[in-house]
Amino acid sequence: MTEHSAPERVANAVSLPQQIDTLVVGAGQAGVAASEHLGKLGVPHLVLERSRIAEAWRTGRWDSLVANGPAWHDRFPGLEFAGVDPDGFPAKEQIADYFVAYAALNNSPIVTGVTVTQVQRHPTSPGFIVQTSAGVIEARRVISATGPFQKPIIPPIAQGAVGITQIHSAQYYNPEQLPAGAVLVVGAGSSGVQIADELQRSGRQVYLSVGAHDRPPRRYRQRDFCWWLGVLGLWDLEAAQPGKEHVTIAVSGARGGATIDFRELAQQGITLVGLTETIEGNQAAFANNLAENIQKGDENYLELLDAADAYIERNGLDLPPEPSAREFLPMPACVTQPLRHLDLAAAGVTSIIWATGYGVDFSWLPATALNGQGKPQHQRGVSSEPGLYFVGLPWLSRRGSTFIWGVWHDAKHVADHIATQRKYQAYRGAGER
Repeated sequence: MTEHSAPERVANAVSLPQQIDTLVVGAGQAGVAASEHLGKLGVPHLVLERSRIAEAWRTGRWDSLVANGPAWHDRFPGLEFAGVDPDGFPAKEQIADYFVAYAALNNSPIVTGVTVTQVQRHPTSPGFIVQTSAGVIEARRVISATGPFQKPIIPPIAQGAVGITQIHSAQYYNPEQLPAGAVLVVGAGSSGVQIADELQRSGRQVYLSVGAHDRPPRRYRQRDFCWWLGVLGLWDLEAAQPGKEHVTIAVSGARGGATIDFRELAQQGITLVGLTETIEGNQAAFANNLAENIQKGDENYLELLDAADAYIERNGLDLPPEPSAREFLPMPACVTQPLRHLDLAAAGVTSIIWATGYGVDFSWLPATALNGQGKPQHQRGVSSEPGLYFVGLPWLSRRGSTFIWGVWHDAKHVADHIATQRKYQAYRGAGER
């Protein structure tokens, strides 16, 4: 087992109940939140986790990762982060430990080391038959809490590269794991930007491929952007703006948190390039959209500043003006004279990191719960398949659904729905009493 491998578990040593009212699959932030709400509502339940609680935070993230939101914001209501300044950004191990502590606080019935392999509708009774690595269990209800980061996506163009180490950001841990040489980082959302920055600071030559993105200010007029999105009602948006469903967000809590500015990254020494279109052998080609992508990111940034200024004036808040926030560095040469092609070998590029997001895999669930693309069919986490639920998905109910606090609120809605269904099913008419 390597340092970053998930620990092996002996599933056959686990004894599962034959039946349970509600089975929760996954013990990350979504599963832990679901268990808390189910427990408070008196719903008998069990949480199955294939590895450890919050394992993805420990071994599915790079070593230096910290939360993208401050500790006062990115937490559950019932517990604060121990030893972390409220305005600070907890490290990934602290986040994992937080969920372990939260599960213990609520006496969550979590069994680790058990993988759920199939959920099928019971042929003769209400509920489902669930196949696991530790045996079969019947569940009246099932909550999928496996999250949206299930399958790292590497685009097909990666197949054209020859003689270059290629990994997804999910497999990146630190600069030392890569062979000596320059690195091309594809994707400029939070992961790509932070990884590119870390690599450059370690002494690497870095090329960063920048696509469409939003880039909020880390802080503005003494408030974190998480606060601004809250008071402006942007966390509670119930649908993405048309055309921006897949736009990434460039934000970071690294080194105490700072606004992501691509001009500063270029001044620091990172070479910015446009969207990566093709890689053939040692030749990479980039779209002529770098300046446009940065301009649109700037527009998003300035829109939030304008909205914040208007909110301050409207509410008479005593928050000092910050005119320097609207001052930009000159546009760097790599943007005004962008590289359209790069000879990777000549540039010394020995590694490519694909910070290109994730897909989902719900093939273990009934097909009737999924659409033609294999994605869940649901309304605020309540599936089209009766008795099946989802928690932890992007835009499950709002923009903030994949954030820690958003998952907690979505889990409460799902647990309330289950409790209501149980009340109806427990009712007995006069003739049945």
